[in-house]
Amino acid sequence: MSSSAYDQGLLDTNILILRRWVNPAELPNEMAISAITLAELSAWPHQVRPNSEQSTYDEHAERARRLDVLQRVEHEFDPVPFGVEAARIYGRVTASVVAVGRKPRRRTVDLMIAATAIAEELPLFTTNPGDFDGLQDLLTVVPVIRPVVPHEGR
Repeated sequence: MSSSAYDQGLLDTNILILRRWVNPAELPNEMAISAITLAELSAWPHQVRPNSEQSTYDEHAERARRLDVLQRVEHEFDPVPFGVEAARIYGRVTASVVAVGRKPRRRTVDLMIAATAIAEELPLFTTNPGDFDGLQDLLTVVPVIRPVVPHEGR
């Protein structure tokens, strides 16, 4: 059982990627994800760089790891759609980040996830709270400690 101050919440994509290392006590009892997060995770395995371009990981093992995360998420969650209300809210979200001098174009996916959380009246749990700077008046962002991830070598 979670000791989070929130019973429900929307999880940012980074929480799902790091979930096996995130302290469950930092997460809400009832967790939801956005369809935007599912889209991001669906594209993620296709963004693995080949071994010829990097030496940080084995491309095949990394692709398999990313597919494992995607499959687990698909099995566990029924994503909240990015609906008409979220689309309308996205305009306010964009205006808010522009007002604080940030460029929304590079953050489209994050801002769509934020708009979904606002539309559903859910706090957003993330290890990257800075991604949502400028949205304090619209969104409750719950920072989660970014876990130390053990090196998964080749």
